[in-house]
Amino acid sequence: MTLPPEQVVHFGPYRIYPGQRLVLEGDQPLRLGRRAMDILLILLEHAGNVVSKQQLIARVWPKSVVEDINLRVHMAALRKALGDGQAGQRYIVTVAQRGYSFVAPYSLEQVVQRPASGGHEQSGHNLPIRRTRMIGRQALVDSLVTQLPRQRFITLVGPGGIGKTTVALRVAEQLIGRYRDGIRLLDLAPLNDPLMITTHLATLLGLSLHDAEPMNCLASFLRERQMLLVIDNCEHLIDAVALLSESLLRGAPEVHILATSRESLRAEGEFVQRLESLDCPPPIAALDRTQALTFSAVQLFVERAMASHDSFELTDDELPLAIEICRRLDGIPLAIELAAAQVGNLGLSGLLTQLQGSFRLLTQGCRTTLGRHQTLRATLDWSFELLSACEQTCLRRLGVFRGGFTLESAAAVIVGEHIVPREVLGSITQLVAKSLLNVEVGDEEVFYRLLDTTRSYALEKLDQTTDLPSTLERHAERCLALMHQAQNDWEHVQTCVWIERYARSLEDIRSALDWSLNAQGAQALAIRLASVSTPLWQELSLLKEHGVYVRKALALLESTPEPCPRLKMALKLALGSSCYHTQGGTAETVEAFVSARTLAERCNDVAGQLKAVSGHMAVNLSCGNYQAALEQSLQFDRLGLQDDAIASLSTHRLQVLALHFAGDQPLARENAEQVIQRMAQSGHLNRFTHGFGIQYDQSVAALTILARILWLQGYPEKAWCTARQALDIAIRIDHGTSICYTLALSGCLIAHYNGDSRTARELLRLLLEQAQKHSVLLFHNWARHYAQVIDADGAHSNPQPVTGLIKEIMVTLNTGFVDDALLARAEDGAAGWSTAEILRARADALLAEDCQSTAEAVLLKALGVAKAQGALAWELRTATSLARLWQRQGHFQQAHDLLAPIYDRFTEGFATPDLTQVRWLLDELQRHRSA
Repeated sequence: MTLPPEQVVHFGPYRIYPGQRLVLEGDQPLRLGRRAMDILLILLEHAGNVVSKQQLIARVWPKSVVEDINLRVHMAALRKALGDGQAGQRYIVTVAQRGYSFVAPYSLEQVVQRPASGGHEQSGHNLPIRRTRMIGRQALVDSLVTQLPRQRFITLVGPGGIGKTTVALRVAEQLIGRYRDGIRLLDLAPLNDPLMITTHLATLLGLSLHDAEPMNCLASFLRERQMLLVIDNCEHLIDAVALLSESLLRGAPEVHILATSRESLRAEGEFVQRLESLDCPPPIAALDRTQALTFSAVQLFVERAMASHDSFELTDDELPLAIEICRRLDGIPLAIELAAAQVGNLGLSGLLTQLQGSFRLLTQGCRTTLGRHQTLRATLDWSFELLSACEQTCLRRLGVFRGGFTLESAAAVIVGEHIVPREVLGSITQLVAKSLLNVEVGDEEVFYRLLDTTRSYALEKLDQTTDLPSTLERHAERCLALMHQAQNDWEHVQTCVWIERYARSLEDIRSALDWSLNAQGAQALAIRLASVSTPLWQELSLLKEHGVYVRKALALLESTPEPCPRLKMALKLALGSSCYHTQGGTAETVEAFVSARTLAERCNDVAGQLKAVSGHMAVNLSCGNYQAALEQSLQFDRLGLQDDAIASLSTHRLQVLALHFAGDQPLARENAEQVIQRMAQSGHLNRFTHGFGIQYDQSVAALTILARILWLQGYPEKAWCTARQALDIAIRIDHGTSICYTLALSGCLIAHYNGDSRTARELLRLLLEQAQKHSVLLFHNWARHYAQVIDADGAHSNPQPVTGLIKEIMVTLNTGFVDDALLARAEDGAAGWSTAEILRARADALLAEDCQSTAEAVLLKALGVAKAQGALAWELRTATSLARLWQRQGHFQQAHDLLAPIYDRFTEGFATPDLTQVRWLLDELQRHRSA
């Protein structure tokens, strides 16, 4: 079978679009990792045939040497994502010693609809009455209801409190009437003796057992019966439950088993279904109440809080607290219910404070209601006691990890006293099997993660030993090693791959910095980690937060007898970038870049000088110091970077910036097009986040400035297409500061200039959202200024006063923003690109005072500036103002002769406001000429 790009492949509930690498389940896309998608497409190409492991590895990892374990893990993730085995349907099978085969029926036709289930006939059961509605699990329940009659033996696996019992009971409830001889629930929580299992089951069945062979007696009794057994809480009696299940399945062909356990039973015929946490809003999302309540974790929290406290109502102000509570509880239903029950006593703020420390308080007074799950602590204690001594030590030490970690990272932290390297893999495997450790399959690597509740428990256990300080130090050292690796990969690995590989480390970097900055003896480690982790903070647009750590690290470094100049330079560069985006061109920002340059010169570090100069140049541009920025851009050539492809490309783009804002649009465009051509030939070298002072994606930044140049030169349609392209790239790579940059400098402005008010407002809202989300306060303040013109009816707080570039931009949006300071800049040539518009704004003010002769002189000067700068857009606006003045004075022919040739130089954009007004004015002038 071949997979042409236009072909749609149907199997089961899925439609596969190979050309788009898209999988749809119904109308919803199914998210698969890149490697899992590769595997699926390869298997579909060879549907019905065996594809060897070697073939798959060679095609999925063509440039890497990987072990079979990588393939197995990604294959498992693919099967899990597809629900392989649900309803008895197998999609992919393992062929022993050979490889894998896609075995499901497929077609190129319409997907066959699943048959609707019929009515249910009531029958006997011992299921408890359902007291609360289930939230967030219905799709899983529906799936289990469909597959259980065919699969026969399913185990719901997950950590304590995840909701296994709830799901199992709901599935059983929906199957009432499907089994002729009913449903029986066997709860093993009260049992400690494995010999008591058969006795309890017999009692449920109304059967007297013979002591000699109780299992055979049970199988004989059930042989002719059609029945569902729900066996709950199997983890502490796994071996006995596995033997019982295998016996019953062999001896009673119409008996089905639904079990719950924290780990699989590893029994013959068992199909394992893992339960995930309820959906929580991501920590960086900005949601309103309606949006938040679409997440099942928040739904559950609110409902349970209302049930326990009649007057509870989730307000908009308290919404972030509720979201953070659900996130800290990892969406674990039992933990959420325990927390919600205390809202009346603690309030949301107090509850969150308690959660940040310990979960113990949550279970007070709830013992009767919770039964076997008296406390979350009891659940975790129970799991911990089932571990071997080595596994317990591993779990305790893994508690220092805050985010996802690799096996290599785990080993680096675990190995120490009492643990040797060869024991790590076995222990981690057991922790995964017992659901105390989660596996997350990424495109490139396999990551492990502790749920937050489990991690808190493990850390408490670690704190009770003498291991804590040494484990924390190994953790910080591992973070440092990982960030060194990230820094080395930064210029050589595709950005999307780099982020997936290292972004998971963010929580651990924070944790390691928090500890090492305050730990005696670890401060040198903290200083290095704050510096070397800079790429991660910048790629994730978390510059404000990084700045806090950098300031602390600098203070520690400067208190040492002989501070390392290179380390100090790196920290100063990071501080400059952070300050620029969060404060603008303040004294602290300038000092950081100036100090960094001095240190770089002392160390004879050319790359460091480039970074410092480029950062200072960006500050100068934002402050309106265009000539200073232009002079700085000329310094790049003296640094001898012509042979460095990345550096010379970046400096070339910066020169475009300086030329544009200084007012030389023809030369700026020529260079901008050269930069874009160079980028098209340089692959991933397009990235502009390789240590320069101000961090934006290079493609986004170059297209943004080209869009501005094109608009000024009289190409409003091309300018908009270019601005849209820049925004699309920024959104696709999901780089917050790049999104803010292109929206602030081109997207919002060009949409407004072109008269597309709706789009301008939409982009303005996006800018406000992204700038707030990523703490890019510089552009957030700009956006609030724009709102005064673009979205004047919206509810926006008053912006802070500004100078420099943003002040000049505002004049181009509305001439009413001109003032004496701007006019002085225009008069002495400091205003660069905006000079003509400032002069025109001044002329408008003079005309309002009926100072026609003075206004005419100012407009003639503005017209000359616009022509000299190659700014056809400003030339048109200025000529329009001058033509109207002459029209008022009765000089119709003179006005027409001025305006018509400028209008004729335009080849596009005739529907934009400026050109529409000119066309109307020219027609009016023509009528007067003919009269």
